[in-house]
Amino acid sequence: MRSYHDNEWGIPSHDDRYLFEMLTLEGAQAGLSWATILNRRDGYRGAFANFDPAKVAAFTDHRLEQLLRDPGIIRNRLKVYGTRTNARAFKRVQAESGSFATYLWNWVDGKRVVHHPRSLADLPATTELSDRISKDLKRRSFTFVGPTIIYSLLQAAGIVDDHVISCPVKRRLAAL
Repeated sequence: MRSYHDNEWGIPSHDDRYLFEMLTLEGAQAGLSWATILNRRDGYRGAFANFDPAKVAAFTDHRLEQLLRDPGIIRNRLKVYGTRTNARAFKRVQAESGSFATYLWNWVDGKRVVHHPRSLADLPATTELSDRISKDLKRRSFTFVGPTIIYSLLQAAGIVDDHVISCPVKRRLAAL
């Protein structure tokens, strides 16, 4: 968890493969702990073609049924099938916007949203921004994209900086 926080969480990303990975993992995390998902991250990479949205979009029902027996991932039927659904919607957004990163960063005019929480207790679960993006993604046929999941995605992708003010990563990101 520490390595993920210090080297990845909140670092601005414009990499579509990484954004698809985070979208998938955040959706898989629904109802579970983030540690549970991070511990299975390699399993997810293997199961979902290293998070290549084009490959995942082409998965057959047979392939998804096989994944439901894979102990390396969360074997929830809705989440597994939802990953393919999201890969297909992700590709449509890429075609429309040029990239999924462009789509997401356009919501904030290409600039990070920087908050200055004093403690973890100050962090919201959702915001008006995550509500709007969630609604738009649902309209685009994405699944497992509620406002809380989307807020977590925005944090993970560094679109929203919610590092607490005493965090050394906060100081490092301030130079960006």
